[in-house]
Amino acid sequence: MTHTVRVLRSLVALACCATAGVAMAQDFTVHGYVDMRAGWAGDETAWNDGGLGKTRFGEGGFLSGGAALAARWQLSPALSAATQLQWLPDQSPSAGILDAYLNYRPVSTTPWRWSVRAGAFFPPISLENDAIGWTSAWTLSPSAIDTWVGEELRTVGTEVRLEHRGEGVTVQATGAVFRGNDPAGELLASRGWALGDFTAALDARMREPDVLAPLTGTSAPVRYRPFDEIDGRLGWYAGMTLDASGRGRAALLYYDNRADPSAEEELGGRDVYAWRTRFWSAGGQRRFGDVSLVAQAMHGSTAFEPVPGLLLDTRFNAGYVLAAWERGAWRPAIRLDAFQTRQLPESLSDPLDEHGNALTVALNWRPVEWMRLTGEWLRIDSHRDQRLLEGLPARQVDRQIQLNLRLLY
Repeated sequence: MTHTVRVLRSLVALACCATAGVAMAQDFTVHGYVDMRAGWAGDETAWNDGGLGKTRFGEGGFLSGGAALAARWQLSPALSAATQLQWLPDQSPSAGILDAYLNYRPVSTTPWRWSVRAGAFFPPISLENDAIGWTSAWTLSPSAIDTWVGEELRTVGTEVRLEHRGEGVTVQATGAVFRGNDPAGELLASRGWALGDFTAALDARMREPDVLAPLTGTSAPVRYRPFDEIDGRLGWYAGMTLDASGRGRAALLYYDNRADPSAEEELGGRDVYAWRTRFWSAGGQRRFGDVSLVAQAMHGSTAFEPVPGLLLDTRFNAGYVLAAWERGAWRPAIRLDAFQTRQLPESLSDPLDEHGNALTVALNWRPVEWMRLTGEWLRIDSHRDQRLLEGLPARQVDRQIQLNLRLLY
């Protein structure tokens, strides 16, 4: 039984105990959606099919779908429980839990307020994905930053928040300790950045490019579990947020999983290593009338040590700027991404370096609360040396067009 499964079972037991101590839950809500989409993508094989493509889908026309459900219980005025479930047909397994946690936030009559949550949840990095199923209200494909967060980062631990509500500005400090997430960084190093709404469930097995199979002494598909605990060490993150009521928001966070880069586990006939992943994330939101501007940047590194004395270190950077308009039932949005990775030491014969940019244009139409129709065009221009190992040009331009119907409830 994995550590994540044990944590989730403990959460269920704790929620039952909390419910038994309350005569009746104050509030219980369930929301969800069902997705139906069609589209076209370029000729490069998508990364989750074992290729080196940068989009979720690849190789011509496609039909797909998905669903998510978010439930929240207000067990008492101070205690609540929340979980999100997902069905994604191109994930292994296709159904799973995205997050599940308890949150304790006592009532405060002073400007100071604190809260603590425990369980499995997304670290507070995204400025885009705040809708059901950790999705964006503006685009189908999140930024390169949030694509990676959804694929490889999840907190299984405890987070504490302290906030001060001032005259028009709320300042919040956040800190967390967690287990698991030791392999996080492997996909970023082995595949590089990508853009797509492929969010990993807690028990998901993520696929790496097939070109890696000979290098790992195994056969394709090559998979790993990004949220496993390998070395028994705790990770942590800390951050600060300034929220100026209705005018804007700024956030800063530092993350360190404190993984031992030489620790490993066996999975599917190969060694899966712990990756020491550390990064800074900074971003902000600003609203001007019916226009919202969002910008974010990330800088960090991820490293593992396959043999003593050989530390393979991937330095990574990414950022984006997004603008979205609210025009009644219409919400157009445009986003520009830039990303880069650099593998050290430079003496490697085939370093997995890359750089690139992406342009996303989306148009949302929501004539009623329970329906959203989204069209999206995505263009990713990237140069990745790894493609040379497959006999492809290092530079590729990936394009993807999607039309998505989302029914909400």
